Amino acid sequence: MANRKNGTSTVIQRRALRIDQDVDHPLFMFTLTSDELLQVADISRISRDEGGRLIGYQRADVRQHVQNIVEYLDSDSVIFPNSIILALSSSIKFKQSRGPSTDDGFSKAGTLEIQLPTGDGPKPAWIVDGQQRALALSKCRRRDFAIPVNAFIADEVDLQRDQFLRVNSSKPLPRGLITELLPEVSSNLPANLAAKKIPSAICDWLNREKTSPFFGIIQRASTPKEKKPDTVIADNSIVKMVEESLSQPSGCLYPYRNISTGETDFDGITSLLVVYWSAVRDVFPEAWGKPPTKSRLMHGAGIRAMGRLMDRIMPVINLREKTANADTIRELKFVAPICRWTKGSWDDMDGMKWNDVNNVPRHINVLSNVLIRGYLQARGNR
Repeated sequence: MANRKNGTSTVIQRRALRIDQDVDHPLFMFTLTSDELLQVADISRISRDEGGRLIGYQRADVRQHVQNIVEYLDSDSVIFPNSIILALSSSIKFKQSRGPSTDDGFSKAGTLEIQLPTGDGPKPAWIVDGQQRALALSKCRRRDFAIPVNAFIADEVDLQRDQFLRVNSSKPLPRGLITELLPEVSSNLPANLAAKKIPSAICDWLNREKTSPFFGIIQRASTPKEKKPDTVIADNSIVKMVEESLSQPSGCLYPYRNISTGETDFDGITSLLVVYWSAVRDVFPEAWGKPPTKSRLMHGAGIRAMGRLMDRIMPVINLREKTANADTIRELKFVAPICRWTKGSWDDMDGMKWNDVNNVPRHINVLSNVLIRGYLQARGNR
């Protein structure tokens, strides 16, 4: 159907099918041209506002991937069956066609009206899945190429994030992007994502709380380019460290979860982590805050191994005592003499050089065993 003018704005009219799975969030199936797609829909980039609140959910574009799609679209014979998934504003209008044949009990046929914004006004849709394809379509020569679109009504960013994670849960999304989005999703999640939600929220708190030793040094998907040189720890390393301690009965964070009710003592967990990792920072100042290429303490292997040492040390620390930080420093000093975070070789790892330790299970396990064994031996000989 042809587009029409509505005063100073343009209204796109399309034949569409409406499917009412959820009365508040109906689904629509229709088409847009490659020229219209980014006029209608924004890509909601993940970032944070001045108050630190997470906004958006999409990763940065992958230039080579986009270029590959453009080259295909500009070729002689093109089939583009994969639909773009949009979240539509409730401002769109749907008019059902007249007649008994327009409703078969599953879907309703009609006309969808989407009003394009004037000036710098907000667009009426957001891309939930297909951002790379959308960018490629905006760059290709075929301006009137018909694109299949699946869309649902959702003004709430929370619902958009939820659907974004579900749609991409089996695809290779960057782990850091998933990690940062999870704490912002309030609906029920698949088991594999739900298990990471609390650790992800804790990671977010550690990075944003000024009393945290990790303040501002964890790299997240929303970290601006100009601040990335200061972020030396991959957020996934922190998430895995917390997740492991929370999920295993031997973990020092395990008692802070009520398995039967699903409740988690967030304040208790963050208090313990601040005490322990502040002590780590104080015992190894020469290795703290440096990029992993200069300090294996900030490396995934170092974070994971020191997390397992935390599970041995913190059960003997009384966090209610004013001496908790000093007591933790005392315990960490038992293991300090054998650590080779920035130079030298690990004596109990067959002389492995400090920068040969990699973030792989075998190295993490060996390093963890060396630290725990060294700690227990030194503590037993005091």
